[in-house]
Amino acid sequence: MTHPLIPQLLDLATPVAEKLGLEVVGAIFYTNRRPPVLRVDIRNLTSETGLADCERMSRALEAELDAVDIIPDAYVLEISSPGITRELTTDREFIAFKGFAVIVETSEPYESHTQWQGQLMCRDDTRVYLNQKGRAIAIPRQLVTRVKLNDQV
Repeated sequence: MTHPLIPQLLDLATPVAEKLGLEVVGAIFYTNRRPPVLRVDIRNLTSETGLADCERMSRALEAELDAVDIIPDAYVLEISSPGITRELTTDREFIAFKGFAVIVETSEPYESHTQWQGQLMCRDDTRVYLNQKGRAIAIPRQLVTRVKLNDQV
């Protein structure tokens, strides 16, 4: 379950990232840790995301968070790159990773499988399309719970 502050934090972090030429990919607030950890994943829009990008975002976002004071207690701010093994969620990611090996997980079996592996062809409003050794697979989008890059290939 998403922490109730995440939408507010994303609304705050997104313009900060945009000013730096970065994109906020996601955020998680780990409240089960002491102190709690707010992790914000970013991506550089023009080159590989590096440590310098994370440092710039950390300084800029920390100043914004301190100014609005929406997290009342002590916490740790962690800025990171989502890495190559991450989940694909946006249309932009589905376009950028066309042809890459992916794993598609479904909420219930589709053609007797709940997990599919293949090369990503595309995604439209109704289906996610994979190429499995030359065979096109069209998985109904309403069954898809997760699409992630397959780094095991």
